Amino acid sequence: MFDFDTIIQREHTDSLKYSAPIQGKKKDLIPLWVADMDFLVPKEVEEAISQRAKHGIYGYTEPDMDAFFPPLAQWFALRHSWQVHKEWLVQTPGVVAAIAAAISAFTKPGDGVLVTQPVYYPFTSTIQRNRRKVINSSLVVKDGKYIIDYADFEKKIVDNNISLFLLCNPHNPGGRVWTREELTTIGEICLRHNVLILSDEIHEDFIWPGNTHTVFASINESFLNNTVTCTAPTKTFNIAGLQISNIFIANPELRKKFVSAFLATGMRRINPFGIVACEAAYTYGAAWLDAVKAYIYDNILFIRNFTKLNLPELTMMQPEGTYLVWVDCSRLGLTPSALDSFMEEKAGLWLDPGYVFGKDGYGYERINAACARSLLEKALLQLKSAIKDLTIAEERNL
Repeated sequence: MFDFDTIIQREHTDSLKYSAPIQGKKKDLIPLWVADMDFLVPKEVEEAISQRAKHGIYGYTEPDMDAFFPPLAQWFALRHSWQVHKEWLVQTPGVVAAIAAAISAFTKPGDGVLVTQPVYYPFTSTIQRNRRKVINSSLVVKDGKYIIDYADFEKKIVDNNISLFLLCNPHNPGGRVWTREELTTIGEICLRHNVLILSDEIHEDFIWPGNTHTVFASINESFLNNTVTCTAPTKTFNIAGLQISNIFIANPELRKKFVSAFLATGMRRINPFGIVACEAAYTYGAAWLDAVKAYIYDNILFIRNFTKLNLPELTMMQPEGTYLVWVDCSRLGLTPSALDSFMEEKAGLWLDPGYVFGKDGYGYERINAACARSLLEKALLQLKSAIKDLTIAEERNL
């Protein structure tokens, strides 16, 4: 029914993912970096965009909430057991834009904003570009996955007078799907110290067997009123270029401050194609999503098995969610910059280097598993050959 094996040529389409020469990189790298799938969108989404394009006028747009909101609300009710309300919704061109607006609305220049690294790197860059300080409570690896050091988390809040915490739920790059208990502990600490939580839940639709995504704001009324929840159809349905995100803020005072800060950026309206794509995706995209998830999960298992059998020098962190795979390459004995160069120059791969996620990511590489399996296999075989050559070279130098 759905074909995810065919490789779609994306060169010469202004694709960021396939822009290696423009960004000063080697031409023939296999791009497995930015969180952008190599799969065609659901047919219904393509048709909705095509019909809108045929109208021929692309002026300022404002979604008709009577048509737009019901599929959105139904999606969250059925997929995430969360009842959202129309008045909570604020739309932005993307989640990063929402993060920037929240930082501006709820902190002052020079304030610290708390993160748990390694974490999605625009968290850090957006904090810094808004002239705030990045305060990090490092995640800890236990039993092969990341956990939160609650004592350190709370200490960082107290010591730095934190008023805003950026939560990545599910976690990128480590793939943790935080449990209800973990989220409750975080939420209680933040309430105790009057810390607002921005919960980035953009990967919420990619949850793997044995795990359940918990919308942070759904846990209780206190959390709901202390949270800015960032969602989008863009990762789920591969429509990031259409620039639409749905931000839910139940607390009217917080929502008013957020909207004021967002409007101060000069941004206001969203992409007309994003509107129709979002509505079509949430109305008709469930079967496509279930199929693409099954394919990606098999890709993740393929990476895990290949790594165990062929790449004993590497350790893959089994993701509980997201289509991103976090791999510990520290046993190769390379510095972060040397590891990045090795992946490009020797393995012919364009990955996201771990160091961009913070110092806690040193020695890691992030692999995007949302591609045709044949391309993934080719990439891993190239990596195997490159590591073999590296090992031989090291042995000769002993």
